[in-house]
Amino acid sequence: MNLVSRPHNAPGRPKDPEKRAAILAAAQSLFPSKGYDAVSMDAIAQAAGVSKLTLYSHFTDKDTLFGAAVEEFCEHQLPHQAFELHPELSLHEALMLIAKGFLELTMDECAIQLFRVMAAQAGQNTRLAEIFFKVGPRRTLKDMEMFLSQRCESGDLDIPVPGKAAEHFFVMLKGVRHMRTLVGVAPLPDASERLAHAEEVVDVFIRAYGRRNPEGT
Repeated sequence: MNLVSRPHNAPGRPKDPEKRAAILAAAQSLFPSKGYDAVSMDAIAQAAGVSKLTLYSHFTDKDTLFGAAVEEFCEHQLPHQAFELHPELSLHEALMLIAKGFLELTMDECAIQLFRVMAAQAGQNTRLAEIFFKVGPRRTLKDMEMFLSQRCESGDLDIPVPGKAAEHFFVMLKGVRHMRTLVGVAPLPDASERLAHAEEVVDVFIRAYGRRNPEGT
C-alpha cells in the first residue's frame, strides 16, 4: 500500500490515460529541475497542457502527484517484473537484469536532480522524504528481498538475511561514482561503464552468496 492515497474514480466519464501520462511527465520534469516547493499545481497543469480541473481529477494534491511521479519513474526504469522469478534466466542473467535497470534508474539525469532536491529538503520536509522513500527506495528493496528469497528457495543462493543482502547489492551498485556524480565532481557514467560496473557487482555478489556444493566449490 502506498504512503500517498490514490483518488477514487468519481462517477461519470472515465479518466483519460493520455492526460494522466502528460501530467506525470510534466511533474517528472519540473520537480527535479525546479524543486518541490517552487513547483505549483498551476505550473504542472500548464506544462501538461491540461486544465486544473483535469489535474485535480487525477491527483488530489501535490504530495499525491509527487509520490505518483516518483513511483511511475521507478516502475518505468526498473519494473516490478524484473524481480519476478524467471526460471529461464540463470542467476547471473537475472541479477544483471536488475542491476542494469537499477543503474538506469539511479544514474539518470532526472534521478540525480531529484536526489539533490531531496538532499536540499533534508531536515525541513520529512513528509516529502517519507513519500519519496516509500514509493522509491523502499519499494525497490522490498522487491529485491522477495527476489533473493525466491532464489534461496530455488537453491541458487544461500543468504541468511535477504533484506540485508538486498541493501548490500544496491549499495555496491551505487558505489562512490553515484556520490561523486551527485555532488558534481564526476559525469554520469556512459552505457559501457554502467554495464562493466554491473558485471563486477553481480560477480562479487554471486561469489559472496551463491550456494556452494558440499565440497565447497
